[in-house]
Amino acid sequence: MTAKIIDGRAVAAQVRARVKERVARLRRAGVVPGLAVILVGDDAASRVYVGTKVRACREVGIFSRRIELPACIPEAELIRTLEGLNQDPAVHGILVQLPLPPTLDAHRVFEAVAAEKDVDGLHLRNVGLLSIGRWGLAPCTPAGILRLLAHEGISCRGQHAVVVGASNLVGKPLALMLLQEGATVTVCNSKTRDLPRHTRLADLLIVAVGKPGLVTGNMVKPGAVVIDVGINRLPDGRLTGDVDFATVAQHASRITPVPGGVGPMTVAMLLENTVIAAEHQARTSRSMLLADPIDAA
Repeated sequence: MTAKIIDGRAVAAQVRARVKERVARLRRAGVVPGLAVILVGDDAASRVYVGTKVRACREVGIFSRRIELPACIPEAELIRTLEGLNQDPAVHGILVQLPLPPTLDAHRVFEAVAAEKDVDGLHLRNVGLLSIGRWGLAPCTPAGILRLLAHEGISCRGQHAVVVGASNLVGKPLALMLLQEGATVTVCNSKTRDLPRHTRLADLLIVAVGKPGLVTGNMVKPGAVVIDVGINRLPDGRLTGDVDFATVAQHASRITPVPGGVGPMTVAMLLENTVIAAEHQARTSRSMLLADPIDAA
């Protein structure tokens, strides 16, 4: 068996095209969707990611505001900056690039972002909505994974999904989403004993831990769908995932590559979340009668 490669770039391009149409509709109604991206400190990888997001906004017609702050900024000052953006009608989405310097409490920072502008889906209100099946602004990477599965015609209903990694950004929200889609979900973490015993049971295996080559071919059930969320840079500069692609592709039915799999979807879903936020705020503040959002499935 040789796995079919799930082309995240192609699916992301379709999402971006639909976002561009929705942005044009909003602009015709007098609303320019706006995203503020806050970079705290001078982390090289974060700088690259922020640049990618700003370029993506420009390509679909979203106004972006890049705000760079020093790593030594007092938490109270950062929160005042966020409160100002909360009140700014030109800003519909706010994203605080992670990781934050260790002197800042990430939870307090996330809570300072207005829930309706929280395009990362990390505010407690959005997390709570997700937990009861009412998706507001959902975390971008998990939403992108579900969009990839839908594009491939893969139903989660009745499938055994194993999520390796229990982060607040990916693992935990993804597990909730998969449950709502009808999957039976197992979540593995760093304390899990005998990880291969769990991964071999998965019809759908998602790996998001940041350890290169953690999952190998002998850990995968024949015919499983494997989604690799990891992005790791090797000493020679190459990017690789958490899955050993060469061996796992011999067992899986479908697999995402790194790069070119989940990564492009994360950015695409950020753009979609920004438009969703802009549409909602436009309806709320101006009682605009907009057409229903384009079906993104």
